[in-house]
Amino acid sequence: MKIQNLKLKTIFCCMSCDGNIAVEEIEMVKKITSETSMFEGIDTENLLNVYISDINKSGESFLRGYLKELSETKLPVDDQLDIIDLAIKTIEADSKIEYSEMKFFKKIRSRLFVSDEEILVRHPDKEDFLLPDINVADFLEWDNIHFDKISFERV
Repeated sequence: MKIQNLKLKTIFCCMSCDGNIAVEEIEMVKKITSETSMFEGIDTENLLNVYISDINKSGESFLRGYLKELSETKLPVDDQLDIIDLAIKTIEADSKIEYSEMKFFKKIRSRLFVSDEEILVRHPDKEDFLLPDINVADFLEWDNIHFDKISFERV
């Protein structure tokens, strides 16, 4: 999988892990895709809708699959830090940090080899994101969650 797809999937999984995709999260994706070259050359709206279809079919196993993919992909430190950045931005986009989002972030973090110090250089005020206060072996409760298609036009 291309690193761009893995980064976009990071955003999507962080958007959906709380069972709700907030308008602010969609706006954040739209802003990143229009103002940076990070996702240049890929159809982000279409890919997000593919992810929605996949998560609607398989729920929790989609999230587990992403985490497995993240574990199996050898990423340079800069790409690992980008994934951390995107996860934090997504989690904070709607100004509400849910327990499930923090738990999912820590699952992401546990699959990367970048150091806490390197993360704190970019995010000096995010020490609470790095605390080992959540058991990353536990998984999310995922009952009867279904998402609608994403449209950048409606945002």
